[in-house]
Amino acid sequence: MNGLTHFDEQGQAHMVDVAGKAATKRVAVASGRIEMLPATFALIESGTVKKGDVLGIARIAAIQAAKKTSELIPLCHPLALTRVAVDFELHPAQGGRPAAVTCIATVETVGPTGVEMEALTAVNVALLTIYDMCKAVDRGMTMTDVKLLEKHGGKSGSYVAP
Repeated sequence: MNGLTHFDEQGQAHMVDVAGKAATKRVAVASGRIEMLPATFALIESGTVKKGDVLGIARIAAIQAAKKTSELIPLCHPLALTRVAVDFELHPAQGGRPAAVTCIATVETVGPTGVEMEALTAVNVALLTIYDMCKAVDRGMTMTDVKLLEKHGGKSGSYVAP
């Protein structure tokens, strides 16, 4: 079916057999942003959100999410992750752009399949956690631009987003 590996010859969904693939170092980097009111941004930046350290908790949530990706995405393999790093960039409102927080997740393993879904899941859950912790003051926050930035390792080689 057009080279989609999660479907068999009859078009039925299945988990890809990776038993014959070589274990190599796999790395994926994903990012996404959450846009918000300047007042919400100020609370996050100053660490004065009533629920606590927004970015610290979002970082832990992202790490947990990366580890649990196979429980959330039905055809993902459970992986032994060797590293999950989560960073945040703060962007105050300027030039007509809203205030925003960007999340960048880097996930690594040594195994027969990649970690793109783990990196993307980590970013999404980090952004959802920021929303959850700040929704009392800003229900209009918007999560956007979630994407794979790069991946390395495996037979298909490297990918770097344009």
